[in-house]
Amino acid sequence: MYKSFFHLDSTPFADSPDPRFLVRTPHAREALATLEYGISAHKGFIVLTGEVGTGKTTLLRSALASFEPGRVFSSFVFNPRLEVLDFFEFILADFGIVPQSRTKSGMLIQLNRWLIERFRHNETSVIVIDEAQNLTWEQLEEVRLLTNLETPTRKLVQIVLSGQPELEEKLTAPDLRQLRQRISLWARTYAIAADETSEYIRQRLLVAGSSDPIFLPDAVAAIHRASCGIPRIINLICEQALILAYVEQLHQVPAALIHAVVRDLDLDPQSFTVSSSRFGTPTDRTPASLDRRRREEGGDER
Repeated sequence: MYKSFFHLDSTPFADSPDPRFLVRTPHAREALATLEYGISAHKGFIVLTGEVGTGKTTLLRSALASFEPGRVFSSFVFNPRLEVLDFFEFILADFGIVPQSRTKSGMLIQLNRWLIERFRHNETSVIVIDEAQNLTWEQLEEVRLLTNLETPTRKLVQIVLSGQPELEEKLTAPDLRQLRQRISLWARTYAIAADETSEYIRQRLLVAGSSDPIFLPDAVAAIHRASCGIPRIINLICEQALILAYVEQLHQVPAALIHAVVRDLDLDPQSFTVSSSRFGTPTDRTPASLDRRRREEGGDER
């Protein structure tokens, strides 16, 4: 209802993983490059982790959308809370494969044949598992075994595990060392910094069709304080602020209106503050350091 009032073509702060609205902060560019490289270079296993609301699904959608249409086939498992047979059936169905039998061996044979056909046509197949911290131990072992679908030169399927920081904790379990050692690349999402929040809001408004400075500088500062830099919370505050500004017929959003929105939403920044001490800062747990750790653990095991 506010789009015409602010001269917008679309909703700028919708809570959906639309790749058009990916704001390429330095951390986002690094994570996106890691995903794109891992998929295109057929690295096998890639892990993407980040706190709730930091844009993991948007990054995944953006990475998949970056490839030439028809060259990359993907299965996006958005709810991993499935029994093993249902899990494989979902993957096949998302690839467009009609299961000929509902046995694990039958579905794996069918998947392997389909993947080999993609390989012959120089096409890439990707399985993305979102909310992967919810995978059971049995499912994680089944996912690991999928990497055995390979040729002498490359993996037939690329697997991206995406989840909250609990996924990293889970992957450190001794029983999962074989899976952990097969992870070629790690990517992470982070809350955005105070000086990036203004650019984040400006970019999303620009994509939605407005170059006007709708949010005043003091409003942007208030948004960052209330959201702790978490994109999903920024979107929530901005969306509600635009609605309230429309009601009040304000063409620019001041800090006072943001304070009112935060009170109405009953937001408590302490409930979603990102802890940097738990998993480190962007510089002290880089893919290079993780590579060193994997080498120290003894390399791949089959």
